[in-house]
Amino acid sequence: MTDMALPPVLTLRDLTVHRGAAKILDRVNLSLGQGETLALVGESGAGKSTIAVAIMRLLGTAKVAGTIELAGEGDLLALTERQMVKLRGQRLSMIFQDAGAALNPSYTVGRQLSTTLRRTQGLSTAEARKRAIELFTSVGINDPEGRMSAFPHQLSGGMQQRVMVAIALAGSPDLLLADEPTSALDVTIQAQIVRLILTLTRERGASCIFVLHDLALASQSCDRIAVLYAGQVVESGPAHDVLEHHRHPYTQQLKSCVLEIGTKTLTAPEGTVPSHAQMPPGCRFSTRCPRALPRCAGEAPPLVPLRATAAGPLDHHIACWNPE
Repeated sequence: MTDMALPPVLTLRDLTVHRGAAKILDRVNLSLGQGETLALVGESGAGKSTIAVAIMRLLGTAKVAGTIELAGEGDLLALTERQMVKLRGQRLSMIFQDAGAALNPSYTVGRQLSTTLRRTQGLSTAEARKRAIELFTSVGINDPEGRMSAFPHQLSGGMQQRVMVAIALAGSPDLLLADEPTSALDVTIQAQIVRLILTLTRERGASCIFVLHDLALASQSCDRIAVLYAGQVVESGPAHDVLEHHRHPYTQQLKSCVLEIGTKTLTAPEGTVPSHAQMPPGCRFSTRCPRALPRCAGEAPPLVPLRATAAGPLDHHIACWNPE
């Protein structure tokens, strides 16, 4: 649980990302408390992974504006690459979506983990090997000592993802970014990996941002949810509150895709996300919204807190001119 007396681990203020003329993220504002887990949910192209990669400062030539404040470090966008290299793996770390592609096929998984431990923890070769075996054990890899000499292609997808979790946690980071870490795995293994990440981060008191498609999984696993559409945050708040007392029409459409006990039909959102060249200047969801008003297409709604009610606390925010 989050300690509200402590300052946020991470604060995003008006984070905006351009790739050429396309605005991939549009004034994203988010915060993450110490020990808190936040889920970023939305359709493909919503900007979820872009937020995670922007925090890691791995966006390459993309133009990034706004601020990304990490507790004790200030604005990450103002740091040099050398300073960021020191932070990656220690203060913040990332589990990438495709473990098979993220792991280096030329080196054993044991060497990749040991190298990370030596760089982030200053361990000797022998100490790093011992610690690597301990980490492999903690993430549920069977025969951890024998797996040290395995190459990535010799492991199943689930085992590869467990290796990625071990590498990401090797430096005991304060902030872990998990970019759809279960998308290539079957349903049973997905649940195991999510529980594993949550258990290990909570044991260390670390904060975590999950990038997910599944609103139900987000509500079951995370403390808070931020719903994104076409690079904008449209609703955010406590996970249960967003799922059960959502107000934004897009959140309602996402929930209609969730299979629940007693549900007879699933309703997919109508239409498609407009191209960046045709994005409305106002609410980006206005082209698909059944509740759109004339002002929605031309005037962007601010992300503002809902009034306190018996059904929801003040930290539930929504960006909509005509909420449900």
